[in-house]
Amino acid sequence: MGCLIVYFGRCLPWVIIDATPYFRKWKLQPNKIPTAQEQWECTKQVLFSHFTIELPAIYLFHPMAEFFGMSTWQVPFPPLSSIIPQVAFFFVFEDMFHFFAHRALHWGPLYKHIHKVHHKYSAPFGLAAEYAHPAEVFILGTGTLAGPLLYCAFRRDLHIFTVYIWIVLRLFQAVDAHSGYDFPWSLQHILPFWSGAEHHDFHHMAFVNNFSTSFRWCDRFFGTDNKYREYRARIEAAKKAGMSPEEFKAMEKKFAEDAEREGIEAEKVVEAYRYSLKTKAA
Repeated sequence: MGCLIVYFGRCLPWVIIDATPYFRKWKLQPNKIPTAQEQWECTKQVLFSHFTIELPAIYLFHPMAEFFGMSTWQVPFPPLSSIIPQVAFFFVFEDMFHFFAHRALHWGPLYKHIHKVHHKYSAPFGLAAEYAHPAEVFILGTGTLAGPLLYCAFRRDLHIFTVYIWIVLRLFQAVDAHSGYDFPWSLQHILPFWSGAEHHDFHHMAFVNNFSTSFRWCDRFFGTDNKYREYRARIEAAKKAGMSPEEFKAMEKKFAEDAEREGIEAEKVVEAYRYSLKTKAA
């Protein structure tokens, strides 16, 4: 129940922002505002996943973590000097796990039968962070829980309070990455290696690139951000070209439409994959 409160509590401000025209100037894809029907359909799927996948995982995590040495009722709570590096480790572990699992989910059969659900929205919104096939919720959720379990198994000095902090921050990160807004005060403008909505929005719009969750490191190291960086370079060049605001908006819209059109074609190639072929069908 706590996860539900945190998740939907964090989504609520984005629902309000989507309904407020004032914020459109920071919307990454301003012509794609989620309708009330889309948000309701998304909510139903998220609730289904919470009760069928996440709730059992939470109940199983507790005894498993205790078995590996996690403290639960013990006091005092751990100091910040312990909490901060532990949570930092969980973020890095989850990001790397998510990167490889997410790339695997873009393989033909896995995409067509599982991950395609999450790509229903080419312009994501807060509630869509956990809009996914139950199998995907289980696969990617493993990265969230495996970090604390492994830490417990090797260090045996983890407290449940730290895990609560980690889960809350992870939910906040997921919702914010799918918000569809890039504000001047967004975290990626403070921490350049943070992914944020601007980074992940491109993945939904263009289908390719940017498979990480929290950080940009894996995508940069493995070269899975090349199209994204080319897209950003064109945007920055247009900003410096001395265009009027109207001309720049038109150019930005054209770049986005081109990226989305290429993404649709890339998605078709992935869905056309055949087990019997060594290469993807055209």
